[in-house]
Amino acid sequence: MLHPFLLRALLFGLGLAVVAAPLGCFVVWRRMAYYGEAIAQAALIGVALALALSFDVTAGVLIVTLAVSGLLLLLGRQQVVPFDSLLGLIAHAALAVGVIAASLAGGRQPDLMGFLFGDILAITDIDLYWLLLGGTGAIAALIAIWRPLLSLSVHEEIAAAEGTATDWVRLVFVVVLAVVVAIAIKIVGALLTIAFLIMPAAAARPLARTPEQMAILAAAIGMVAVAAGLLLSVTWDTPAGPSIVLVMAALFALSIVPSVVRR
Repeated sequence: MLHPFLLRALLFGLGLAVVAAPLGCFVVWRRMAYYGEAIAQAALIGVALALALSFDVTAGVLIVTLAVSGLLLLLGRQQVVPFDSLLGLIAHAALAVGVIAASLAGGRQPDLMGFLFGDILAITDIDLYWLLLGGTGAIAALIAIWRPLLSLSVHEEIAAAEGTATDWVRLVFVVVLAVVVAIAIKIVGALLTIAFLIMPAAAARPLARTPEQMAILAAAIGMVAVAAGLLLSVTWDTPAGPSIVLVMAALFALSIVPSVVRR
């Protein structure tokens, strides 16, 4: 019989894997890994904000990730600095600001290692409620924009010419990304969150023939990785979040072996 803390961790991880799978597919298709990295690392500022003002950490992270997502949308329109360079600057500056601010925040002393690499074994019932609420909203939003977002990912100019509301679809997508990043911080931390999003999708890509099939396979791979990573953590007393990501990396390596051998 599973201990309650382990059962909560398993339920949270499995639920997040299902929510993150379709979103991770779009992150892979649209080559937005660095974009997600910038949002994830900025989440530490939200941790510091929550500690300073003594309210829920997930709420603080959500506020900051939404704000940073909006800022990145605006900065993406400028032509002075290449956007990938801008993302790198924001990601590392936000990480530095977040770590310093969290260490200086009043109240309880923060567990910076937990925020950087996650602590899924510390999941509470409140975290499960956050996952249920945020995950349901994220899945519903992705279903609503699935077709236009898919068209946008294939060819943005053609999608716009066909009448797709590109700005609106892009806005909904980055809001969903911010919400899922805020939820995922608890399981794999700011430094590994984007890995949780893209690794199952990348592993599913060589095995899938349609976008929908890739999303379903990514969810299955993510769920297997969560269960196996938790088992590895409990058996060998390793950090749970990194253990899950390590299993995801192994599954990705296995998924590309057939195509590499054929080539």
